[in-house]
Amino acid sequence: MISLRQFKNSDQIKLIETLNDPRVSEYLSSKIPNPYTEADADWWIKEGSRMGFIRAIAIEDELVGCIGVSTDEFEYSRNGEIGYWFSSENWGKGIATQAVNIVTEEVFRTTEINRIYAAVFSGNIGSMRVLEKCNYLAEAVLQQAIYKNGKFYDNHIFAKLKYNKRLNSDE
Repeated sequence: MISLRQFKNSDQIKLIETLNDPRVSEYLSSKIPNPYTEADADWWIKEGSRMGFIRAIAIEDELVGCIGVSTDEFEYSRNGEIGYWFSSENWGKGIATQAVNIVTEEVFRTTEINRIYAAVFSGNIGSMRVLEKCNYLAEAVLQQAIYKNGKFYDNHIFAKLKYNKRLNSDE
């Protein structure tokens, strides 16, 4: 069983190891430094992971991943983008599905967010399957919308609504 918690100093080595694994970083945002250094991990533990709804995913208190929802602004303030990563040795064990379900329910229960969405690189089939298992719906495919490391990817948009009916509609 997984637990969600704040990041702590003892996570530093696992954080560096995981985010320097090319299998993990392949489909992550280029906002995450590569290579991922001790200074990057220190900043993340002390500051970055404290901004917004971000949790370390742990098994028996050992870091195995990260999940978070960042809120949009202005007229999009009831939207949040979910993102996550996991150590490659923990892929295929149902950890991602558990974490996405827990965080989705918590964000819907404790915030005014009505729509949580994910933007997934075209090659990241595992993440697409996780979102489908968590009842996120495929909304769109934005062709060649992502460019990373000299390569274009389609951006697959998945979303889940707190309220499944149209609200405040003029139709």
